[in-house]
Amino acid sequence: MKRLFTILSLPLVLLACGGGEGRSIIQNTGSDTLLSVAQAWAEAYAEVDSTVAIAVSGGGSGTGISSMINGTVDIANASRSMRDSEFVQARDQGYDPVEFIVGYDALAVFLHPENPLSAISMDQLVGIYGENGDIETWSQLGISVPGCGSDEIVRVSRQNNSGTYAYFRDAVLEESEFKLGSRDMHGSKDVVDLVENTPCAIGYSGLAYATEHVAMPCVSRGEGTPCVAPSVDTAIDGSYSIARPLFMYTAEQPSGGVRVYMDWILSDVGQCIILEKGYAPVSTVTCT
Repeated sequence: MKRLFTILSLPLVLLACGGGEGRSIIQNTGSDTLLSVAQAWAEAYAEVDSTVAIAVSGGGSGTGISSMINGTVDIANASRSMRDSEFVQARDQGYDPVEFIVGYDALAVFLHPENPLSAISMDQLVGIYGENGDIETWSQLGISVPGCGSDEIVRVSRQNNSGTYAYFRDAVLEESEFKLGSRDMHGSKDVVDLVENTPCAIGYSGLAYATEHVAMPCVSRGEGTPCVAPSVDTAIDGSYSIARPLFMYTAEQPSGGVRVYMDWILSDVGQCIILEKGYAPVSTVTCT
C-alpha cells in the first residue's frame, strides 16, 4: 500500500561561533549508497549559506533511520523505505515519520574485469545469492574466469543493516533469504574494491560506485527478456530490473534551515549534483 508523504524536519543544533553568532548544524546520517552525494550536497550548500553546516556520516540505512527515530539526527538517508516496525517505533517516540524521494539508483552487479560474463539473469542471481540457490561455480554459468583456479563463486554482499542489502533481498531474492557464507562488507566502496581484487568474486552495489576496474554485466528479468545495462537513463525509464528510489527522512514538519536545505536538494541545483554523482534525478533538470 502506498503512503502519501510530506517533508518533515527536526530542530537544528546551534553552536556558538567565535564572533558570538550562532551557526546551524544539520545532522545527516545513514545510507552508504547516498554518502558520496550527501557529502557533495553538503559541500555545495556551504557556498549557498555559510551560516549552516551539514554534518554528514554513513553507517547504513538502518543506522540513519534508527538515529532519526531516537532524535539524534535531523535527516536520515536511506536506500530503502522505512519498515512498518520502524514507523511504529518512531510513533512511540512521538514522531510521525515521512519519506520523500531525492533520486534514483541502478543497483549494479560487479565482476572482476577479467570475468567474461557479459549478461546475467535475475534467476541466476537468485541461484548465486539465495539460500536455496545451487549455483556455486562459474562453470555452472558456462564460463571460465582467468585467475580463478578454484572456479568458486566468491559472493560479496553488504551487512544486514544496509538498505542496499535489504533492497537486493526484496527485489532480487524476493521470498528467499541470503545464502550463508558471503563476504559482507561495511560500505559500497568496500564491495567494489574487493571485487576488483578478487577474480572469483561477484558483488552488488549502487551504480555511482562503479569504476573502470570492475565489469558490470547487463541484467535480464528472465529467459527471452531484454538484457539491460545499468545506467542513469535505464534507471529513469525503468527498463533496468534493479532500479530503486533513494530516500531522505525527517521526523517532523520541516521549518527553518532544514526546510530550506531540503528544498534546495530538490531544486535543479541539488538534482544536478546527484546527476553528476551517477544517480538519476527525481525529475527532468537543466544543468549548466
